[in-house]
Amino acid sequence: MTTYKDAGVDVEAGEAMVNRIKPLVRQTFTDGVMTDIGAFGAFFRVDWRAYNDPVMVSSVDGVGTKLKVAFAMERHDTVGQDLVNHCVNDIAVCGAEPLFFLDYFSTGKLDQDTAYHVVKGFAVACKENGCALIGGETAEMPDIYGAGEYDLAGTIVGVVDRDRIIDGSRIEEGDVLIGYPSTGLHTNGYSLARRVLLTRFDVNDYPEALGGVSVGDALLAIHRSYLTEIRILKDGFDTRGLVHVTGGGIPGNAKRIMPEGLAVDVDYASWDRPAIFRLIQELGDVPEDDMRSAFNLGIGMIAVVPPGEVEGVMGATLDAQPVVIGSVGKSQR
Repeated sequence: MTTYKDAGVDVEAGEAMVNRIKPLVRQTFTDGVMTDIGAFGAFFRVDWRAYNDPVMVSSVDGVGTKLKVAFAMERHDTVGQDLVNHCVNDIAVCGAEPLFFLDYFSTGKLDQDTAYHVVKGFAVACKENGCALIGGETAEMPDIYGAGEYDLAGTIVGVVDRDRIIDGSRIEEGDVLIGYPSTGLHTNGYSLARRVLLTRFDVNDYPEALGGVSVGDALLAIHRSYLTEIRILKDGFDTRGLVHVTGGGIPGNAKRIMPEGLAVDVDYASWDRPAIFRLIQELGDVPEDDMRSAFNLGIGMIAVVPPGEVEGVMGATLDAQPVVIGSVGKSQR
């Protein structure tokens, strides 16, 4: 006799996991949540009275090979936060408010402690961003993943009034780029970073260049949410464009919102590049063009505003340490 458990899938463990995480998930529930976890579908009721012409905005993403660092560190309470914050930023730069988040956790053999800490990270970030964790899926696939490995994906849904969508269409030549610091690599560039750093160091090493921070801790720094700053920017100022700096770096992401014929002119000397990026470039002899296309280099979000708004924006978001990093000019192509 061969059972499902013999084949590597423990249904009872999955059910126990759902029961264990229920208190965490319920802490994120907002007024719109209509169902507890465990139903076939997650129900969320939007109060459409708060909107004139509502537009739904959604995004899906993963954490990438940053998970390899989490495996090596045996630390799983941060990558869930990374994923939620990344997804929140993706829709927030469009002007949307996050409503709810759904996750997908897949692994070879379900380790309840590992999964619990991952979901705890989802819950922490959802509460911080004011969105509900209303559903998810846990899958055991023993023939796909190695021992101790898992993968994550997340989907977020938000809403914005149509006339308040921020899409870059009003950007003009001469507009100013205001950058907001990242907390590190966020969730991009880890294939390059790991190849350089983890062939020279162990995750528990403390290179002098990192100033008392271990390699693993530097690489696991949580992807920052910019929702607080974005709310200030969209509600109080003529913010013409917002850029979440992810894979592709500043140039690759800024061009996603630039009108035809315009491009960003970034002064890469206008901010102090964090130590982790300097170490990667020096150890790996990484060309500057690769650094700029693989990493955020210390700027995780950019606001595009008219010159007359710069002083007000800088003052209103002072706690986030904004810096003017360039301007919008004519495209060279």
